[in-house]
Amino acid sequence: MTDTLLIEPLSKPFSTSLCPPGSKSLTNRAVLLAALSSGPCELSGLLVADDADRMREALISLGIDWQATSPTTATITGNSGKFPNGDADLFLGNAGTATRFLTAACCLGDGKRTLDGIARMRERPIGQLVDPLRELGADIQYTGNDGFPPLSITAATGSLHGGTITLQPTLSSQYISALLQIAPYLPGGLTIQFDGKPISIPYITMTLSTMYQFGIEADVAPGFASITVPEGVYKPVKLHVEPDASNASYFLAAAAVMPGSKCTVEGLGFRSVQGDAGFAEVLQLMGASVICEPDSITVIAPPEGEKLIGIDIDLNHMPDMAQTLAAVAYFADGPTTIRNVGNLRVKETDRMAAIQVELMKLGAAVDIEGDDIIITPPVDPMIRADETVTIHTYDDHRMAMSFAIIGLRKPGVILEDPSCVNKTFPDFYDYLNLLRG
Repeated sequence: MTDTLLIEPLSKPFSTSLCPPGSKSLTNRAVLLAALSSGPCELSGLLVADDADRMREALISLGIDWQATSPTTATITGNSGKFPNGDADLFLGNAGTATRFLTAACCLGDGKRTLDGIARMRERPIGQLVDPLRELGADIQYTGNDGFPPLSITAATGSLHGGTITLQPTLSSQYISALLQIAPYLPGGLTIQFDGKPISIPYITMTLSTMYQFGIEADVAPGFASITVPEGVYKPVKLHVEPDASNASYFLAAAAVMPGSKCTVEGLGFRSVQGDAGFAEVLQLMGASVICEPDSITVIAPPEGEKLIGIDIDLNHMPDMAQTLAAVAYFADGPTTIRNVGNLRVKETDRMAAIQVELMKLGAAVDIEGDDIIITPPVDPMIRADETVTIHTYDDHRMAMSFAIIGLRKPGVILEDPSCVNKTFPDFYDYLNLLRG
């Protein structure tokens, strides 16, 4: 992959059906729970990408038996909540999910574990997970700046305890998921009470659904006031990971912005456990036609002569869709307001600022008001079509994939560091070429 990539606009409308690789979120949950289970688990549909690789490497370093039968299938043998290797030094790159989940998991069993990542990971806060883990008896020390990786964890049998903890609203639902996933191995289980509505509830629901597949059923109080997880052991399972709904969003968005186009994503539908599968409904609000079946989603561009319309929407429940929506909003009629996405500031980059800077290069007006982003597209998004604009991607896979969608319609869009998509979707540009027939 070159240092830059010019996205060639589509020469004609497209109609295609595709199935993206496995979900990053589900892959990382499934492999961790398999590693914590009481025996061999047969997993298929696993994502092959940098983030998933960091999780796999870490679990193998912790002594988990991982037998791959293909790049996307493996038998992972758990050890009932303990890791065979006591001591381990884990380098997790820029994999936020793996870092949060393993911070909690490394508190189980016995041994000394260190967790570290790239420079950006050392800027991503983790104190809202470390503090409740310490409350549960974990020995976690910051070896750099307080509240941020790297971490040193000393695990000892009998040091952890269950009970009830209270959480204020957190920056990331991954902190909550990390606590939930180790909860069965805490004496007496764990009850998390929420003093305020948790963020990104669909991701918490995804965690609980995956735990249920491994034999642990949690009790959720009405309105997500609390979650109680009983003490227990994850059972061995056979499980298939469904396609990644977040990565599917780019192709559904491309169909919405390219007049006359249609895209069907197979393997995702209204039975999906991924909250981001609901992004199709956002496109429907903007004027696209949507057909949602049990295991497929189809998006069709607005009828000829009609434009997408700007909307005002709260995306707190699916913040990873903010950049995709920003790309669609660039072609809409009227402004789009994306509300309640302040946690974008602590992702792979400050995504609120990145959206603003890069869309403004393309002629849009973008304002940030608190945790909201207001995007006013240019009157004519195709103006100055003979000029090129270089988009900085900030080592953020979602910046590259989102702005590639703009480049499918608007000429002259050049991506810096296009290979940053390797974090979750190494074959993204091959899939993008499927839209070219």
